[in-house]
Amino acid sequence: MTLSTAALTGFATAFSLILAIGAQNAFVLCQGLRQNHVFVVCLVCAVSDAILITLGVAGFGAIVQAIPALPIIMRYAGAAFLIAYGTLRFRAAWQGEESLDLSGSEQNFWPVILTCLAFTWLNPHVYLDTFGLIGAVSTSFPPIAPKLAFALGAIASSFTFFFGLGYGARVIAPFMQTPHAWQILDFLIGLVMWALAVMLITTS
Repeated sequence: MTLSTAALTGFATAFSLILAIGAQNAFVLCQGLRQNHVFVVCLVCAVSDAILITLGVAGFGAIVQAIPALPIIMRYAGAAFLIAYGTLRFRAAWQGEESLDLSGSEQNFWPVILTCLAFTWLNPHVYLDTFGLIGAVSTSFPPIAPKLAFALGAIASSFTFFFGLGYGARVIAPFMQTPHAWQILDFLIGLVMWALAVMLITTS
């Protein structure tokens, strides 16, 4: 099997997993709409994915087997975070005071970055996708070179997706310059957050 085939397989596998609507994607979309720290947010998400993908392909999933309680801890920590953030979005939707001002002041840097990190590292599904699924698919490429090509393809997919989402959000920015539009978006994001939290808690 050629290196290009392995790389394309890695790209397609990672892209299909990242494409699903989730809390992290919704956060990146919001930052892209506000044009606040877009580059750093996209970079944090992509680099975090790159680290997790590398560990998954390298067989780091064995740690989960060595620490059986880890998935449960991550599940409830992630659910608590999603419930809290979803509540904030519902509150913003209720107040209806937010609108997109392309010339407005930026949000504080560190709260944005810490929130971004939480969405990534407190999301149990990220570990399932990287350690479990991507790691499992990578076993189809036993030699080192094809396995490396697979990992690089998956990492390239992550960078492509997050930067495309963050900067592509500007396309719909003109439609998000009224408080009512943001009320709808905040409400939908709140629903997604709570739905994901319920899914985490109820999934065995």
